[in-house]
Amino acid sequence: MERKILHVDINNCYASIECARDHSLRGKPVAVAGDPEQRHGIILAKNQIAKEYGIKTGETLWQAFDKCPKLVVLKPNFPLYLEYSRKARAIYESYADRVEPFGIDECWIDVSGYRGSAADLANEIRERIKRELDITVSVGVSFNKIFAKLGSDMKKPDAVTVIGKEDFREKIWGLPAADLLFVGRATQQKLDKYGIHTIGQLAQTRPEFLERWLGKNGIMLWRFANGMDISPVRYADECQEVRSVGNSTTACRDLETNEDVKLLLLALSESVAMRLRRAGLKATGVSIWVRDKYLFSFTRQCKVQIATSDAACIAKVAYELFLKNYSFANGQPPIRSLGVAGFDVLPENAACQLDMFQSIEKQQRLDRLNKSVDKLRARYGYTCIRRATVMADKNFSAFDTAMQNEIHPVGYTQRA
Repeated sequence: MERKILHVDINNCYASIECARDHSLRGKPVAVAGDPEQRHGIILAKNQIAKEYGIKTGETLWQAFDKCPKLVVLKPNFPLYLEYSRKARAIYESYADRVEPFGIDECWIDVSGYRGSAADLANEIRERIKRELDITVSVGVSFNKIFAKLGSDMKKPDAVTVIGKEDFREKIWGLPAADLLFVGRATQQKLDKYGIHTIGQLAQTRPEFLERWLGKNGIMLWRFANGMDISPVRYADECQEVRSVGNSTTACRDLETNEDVKLLLLALSESVAMRLRRAGLKATGVSIWVRDKYLFSFTRQCKVQIATSDAACIAKVAYELFLKNYSFANGQPPIRSLGVAGFDVLPENAACQLDMFQSIEKQQRLDRLNKSVDKLRARYGYTCIRRATVMADKNFSAFDTAMQNEIHPVGYTQRA
């Protein structure tokens, strides 16, 4: 049976939902951004009018106001966005049982069993979303997930783009390689180094060369560029395997010393560890994400000797990673944002190789202690028991308290 895959993308998601909820915002440039008083003043989303002023996602508020002094800035309302996302998904699920979310604003829909035109069905869904939710979507239609996703990005807003087997080379091979799913900034830089700038050039490069340069991802991208993606669209109720659990934040002030970083990493690790334990998981690796005051960022990771869900262990590894890769003494700038994640997770009862010098009894006592702390916090609130090291700095103490609102599955990363 011929595959018919749709990819639906809500246009300017957060800002569009705000305008749908409050019609007085119609006709005005609108952006959703973090709280500037808490130093989260980064544009998260903007509507079409704001986009016409040149406002871009990820830029600071002062840059946005320079371009558009009359910009209306709203704080994010994630419960509202999740509500709209669920309503949109319910519409998609009325057409097919294979509906796979890709973030809060995107979904793949497998309509291979539909006997009519997939493009006509895509237009029906687009019109229905507009009529019932008062927002617009762009829909890509193709014979695989990768090209369907690419199609939804090609025409915005409120459009349908079809990429077929017979014409995909003409339609997409001239596009930048960075437009292909999973070609990030680092991968694009490597491809540029070898003179590969377009999807067509990527498709026509010998796969063994790509594998040598990019590892197994090189083969994957070569297959994607040549239309060979065969990955299925998951069922709507199919559970996805959790791959990592993480949390990140913009600090309430620039971090200028190692001690500052250590405190914030500990607070973040506390949140990550609680999420791991709540999900019944342990991490076999720890990663950190660092962004300095000039918005340059990088990620580092390493494996841990013993799978863990203990905050102190995660924080210790995270801090060691930081010290190996950043030095204030060598003139590196203050840090604006930090993130911590536990990756390659396992069920907490999974068998694992122990260190011959490790005390099993001590590890079991630590696990029981952590679960007891979780029970106390669940009953009496997060602040009933806290780490003294974090409480030493009132700013970080306030952040640590705020973590009680952050212990939820939004931090999960799942396997595609």
